[in-house]
Amino acid sequence: MNAARADALRAPVPRIDLRSDTITRPTAGMRDAMASAEVGDDVYGDDPTVNRLQTQIAERFGFENALFFPTGTQSNLAALMSHCGRGDEYLVGQEAHTYKYEQGGAAVLGSIQPQPLENEPDGTIALERIARAIKPQDVHFPTTRLLALENTMGGRVLPLEYMREATALAHKHGLVTHLDGARIFNAIISMRIEERRAVAGFDSVSVCLSKGLGAPAGSVLLGSTTLINAARRWRKALGGGMRQSGVLAAAGLYALEHHVTRLAQDHAHAQLLGAGLAAMGLKVELPQTNILYVSIPEANIEALRACLASRGILASIAERTRLVTHLDLQRVDIESALAAFSAVFAPGVQP
Repeated sequence: MNAARADALRAPVPRIDLRSDTITRPTAGMRDAMASAEVGDDVYGDDPTVNRLQTQIAERFGFENALFFPTGTQSNLAALMSHCGRGDEYLVGQEAHTYKYEQGGAAVLGSIQPQPLENEPDGTIALERIARAIKPQDVHFPTTRLLALENTMGGRVLPLEYMREATALAHKHGLVTHLDGARIFNAIISMRIEERRAVAGFDSVSVCLSKGLGAPAGSVLLGSTTLINAARRWRKALGGGMRQSGVLAAAGLYALEHHVTRLAQDHAHAQLLGAGLAAMGLKVELPQTNILYVSIPEANIEALRACLASRGILASIAERTRLVTHLDLQRVDIESALAAFSAVFAPGVQP
């Protein structure tokens, strides 16, 4: 091992990381569950831990079936490819992950045309805009096949009534519906509702286990048995067929049992962080869940980056900065982050 590599391995892990809730490390209990997981070959359907995860999460959300994927990107893509055929179209928000942050996989790999629609400030897509975007049955147009929504959308919780109306509108026009529920448990905890109510009206849902729930990897696609059978074929084609993946599924099962209700703590930490930054005179989009946005004056960006780095704090600082709380952060970490910001922005002084 060369000296640089050895030094990198010895370098201390940053104590506070506000970049995302994807950076969490498995807890001791989760590691124990992974180490003792019973496994088999999941491509053959023989992994008992994967099967247990799929059965449990399908029952919790009220779907016929479920399928374990290594990533949410692949789960969403397999869902779109299972619902839509070559040349079909799906309606999607311009801010949505399936459109903006997943490399256009639906178009590139699925030959599915996205029709991006403007998101409202609350993360919804206006119902009138959805209705206008549905194409007539005409040889000049692609067939509009699916409406895709996301909850939460940048940390914003889509209202239950809106989702009911949006999915009803889609079904009225013969469309199917898909929900990117990467952070659906954050929405569930925020709204204080059960899982089934949170996804009512959707024909498929992708649920991520590696964000707020803290598993090291994995998402689960929920849907009818017919849809899941199609998605299983696409998963294999997309390179997502794993073998003894019960080791990962065990982490997901542990997260479902131990890490759901504690999301309220992440939300409280985000509120604390947002309130503290606002008290410094910074413009803050106060969080509904564990994600908040704060505007950083351009003149202060480099100084803030340097200050945070000197204190072992990781954050993606830009003019519109996203800060994310998660299970690896305690209240003292939020207070330390606020102290670092305060060193650049004196409390109560407009930058």
